[in-house]
Amino acid sequence: MTPWRGPAVPSTEPTVPAPSAWSRRGFLAASTAGALSLSLPQGPASAEDPRAALLARWRELTLGTGFDPAAAPYAAALRETGTLAAAFHAAMRPTGASLWPDCPYDPPSGITRSYGRLNTMAQAVAQPGTGHTGDPDLATAVLTGLDHLDATVYNTSTDRYGNWWEWQIGAPKLLLDTVALVDDRLTGPRRERYLAAVDHFVPDALLGDYTGTSTGANRVDLCQVVALRGILGRAPAKIALARDALSPVFPYVTRGDGLYADGSFLQHTWVPYSGTYGAVLLDGLGRLFTLLDGSPWAVTDPARQTVFDSVEHAYAPLLHNGLVMDCVNGRAVSRGWLRGDERRVMRSDHFHGHALIAAVALLARAASAAERERWHGMIKGWIARDRTVPVLTDRQYTVADLARLAAVAHGPAPAAPEPVGHRLFPAMDRAVHRRPGWAAGLAMASDRITYYENGNGENPRGWHTGAGMLYWWGADFGGDQYTDAFWPTVDPYRLPGTTVSTKRLADNEGGGWGEPKPAARRVGGTTDGEWAAVGQDLRGLASTLVAKKSWFFLADCVVCLGAGITARDGVPAESIVDNRALGEHGTAALTVDGIPQPGTLGCTTRHRRAHWAHLAGHGGYVFPGGADLTVRREARTGSWHDINTGSDPAPLTRRYLTLWHDHGTDPTDARYAYLLMPGAAARTLAARAADRHWLTVLGNDAARQAVAVHPLGVTAVTFWQAGSAGALSSSGPAAVLVRRRGRTARLCAAAPDRTGADLEITWSAPVRAVLGHDPSVEILGTAPVLRLRLDPGTACATHTCTVALA
Repeated sequence: MTPWRGPAVPSTEPTVPAPSAWSRRGFLAASTAGALSLSLPQGPASAEDPRAALLARWRELTLGTGFDPAAAPYAAALRETGTLAAAFHAAMRPTGASLWPDCPYDPPSGITRSYGRLNTMAQAVAQPGTGHTGDPDLATAVLTGLDHLDATVYNTSTDRYGNWWEWQIGAPKLLLDTVALVDDRLTGPRRERYLAAVDHFVPDALLGDYTGTSTGANRVDLCQVVALRGILGRAPAKIALARDALSPVFPYVTRGDGLYADGSFLQHTWVPYSGTYGAVLLDGLGRLFTLLDGSPWAVTDPARQTVFDSVEHAYAPLLHNGLVMDCVNGRAVSRGWLRGDERRVMRSDHFHGHALIAAVALLARAASAAERERWHGMIKGWIARDRTVPVLTDRQYTVADLARLAAVAHGPAPAAPEPVGHRLFPAMDRAVHRRPGWAAGLAMASDRITYYENGNGENPRGWHTGAGMLYWWGADFGGDQYTDAFWPTVDPYRLPGTTVSTKRLADNEGGGWGEPKPAARRVGGTTDGEWAAVGQDLRGLASTLVAKKSWFFLADCVVCLGAGITARDGVPAESIVDNRALGEHGTAALTVDGIPQPGTLGCTTRHRRAHWAHLAGHGGYVFPGGADLTVRREARTGSWHDINTGSDPAPLTRRYLTLWHDHGTDPTDARYAYLLMPGAAARTLAARAADRHWLTVLGNDAARQAVAVHPLGVTAVTFWQAGSAGALSSSGPAAVLVRRRGRTARLCAAAPDRTGADLEITWSAPVRAVLGHDPSVEILGTAPVLRLRLDPGTACATHTCTVALA
């Protein structure tokens, strides 16, 4: 299996200083079927104006090259562009408040949409096979539209209103992209007016301090705007500014927006956003690296290597068979069918995954040959395995994206399989577990990471997504588990894996933009790269609920423990074992302890001392020693508009099978224990439930949660305070994982409280010798017990010690 790779050694290539005026170094532009491409000669100058060369490369990045416009899937995509362009042309009705009646300029999203339509029209003129290639009337209409927007709303006399993003990123990116396509038709004064408007809304000062809205993916977008504005306006200082302003994006951060050394990526300060903003960041950097490569403004900051390292370290672990896990998609999970989406494309985990895959393919052009080969293998594997939403016919893609991805798919690199292993992302309270045949993702919240993100009318009911939501997929099933209208139809109080108070919450409870966060620091875990012990000190959103939750990620299961579950809200508290989406007409059979359960919709059954349950086509659950279990099969109806004011209001109905532990009203110190076993057959579940020697729960209370799995040689503990569990003791809060393999053992530990205080771990085991340990680990003694002192730091990193056993 393909492992995840750590950071590579950074490049030491020096930075090229910015010129004060246009350089006359050599460029050579060449035109291909309907789209311009650029090759850079190795010899002396051959062109007088580098602006033309940079524009040619930008057009090649935007329009694509090397494809047959008459072949699938390009022909269909090009025809659709032409059809949309013709419809937009016919519907133009300029007034003082809009260019199209359905795109008023207030709210300013109408400005961005209007520029988007003009860009589609410009592409129909520039691209082959659209039915409007070179159409002079359509080209004139584009200029008419640009002039209208310039005269009425997007100009130097207008003060910004509404969402800042529309004015500083959304609208100017599309405006400049369109100007780049019609540049040869523009007069000087016309171009100057358009560029002056961009300067008005995107002043150079926005690329000064790395703060506010000018960080992370937003900074990359702003740099893209300024760079293209510099090219179009023959302003080399602008290009140099954009290049230099990228540098704050590259280094690892320790707080706020950006990429962390552990692979986490945050945007909006508190929101895990590797999926959506991460794709924007990689796509933008890929474009800028490729655009400026070989020019006097090439991005040569050696710190940019962190971006290349992040593909395998930060992003690939979150991609599974073409989807990117929704636990890193923020409020974008609520978008679904967006109203005003001209191409009518469904936003989902696969949509966001495909955007990230396309970004990796683009960034690969600027990567080393070795990196490019590995990435192409990963891309090829994702393309081959995504049978839910086929990648190479995804309608979100431009022809340029399709051409780049098709070249990879048909290239020589062998398809890489899904990796096997565990990845913790401590800085964003996320964990990913991959085993042969299945994968799982865990979302938690802390005083560093929000319960959920909402804003702009999006995701107002994502309250409990950070309350220990456990996502899981099989290699050959569940690819659409969270894709097929899951978010608008699932019960938001019963998300899989969570423990919640059933207290009713208001839309946008706790505030917006990631503001609601629990007063809890002890969230995190430890891993040896294959298995893991993870814990969450859970505090309910706008409720009195408190709980301790732990997950022990092992070979064929996740052992899930909950303890100290206490609430005084006057309503029941529940722990949701699972909530499986069965689709529009799904009828997956459920058996509990081998007894078939009713398949009637709306049916709720309660089981005393259930030992195991099997859901056909999915897998099952084991309840050590038996547990009370409530099961409900239901059809739920909702719309995307219910959770996103900009989305389609059409009603959707989906079926669900929900299993939960009812802790009763105002519980005190309630607990649970169960095993999630993806893909397991009924006989496997029955055998595991009957095997009293496979799992020993060493403790499950508010002080510690611990398990020993003797056949695997594993002992794993979440210590919530100083104490002992089995042969392990800790001087304070800790996550500890011990694996014995023959005559050796490896102990992994981390300090989720992040105080930086020394931590002492004791293991009562017959240790003969210490074979190796991290520099942060001090050996205090090996006999009669192994005693370790850790200098854990404040990042909840894993610290290891390997020993030989007597």
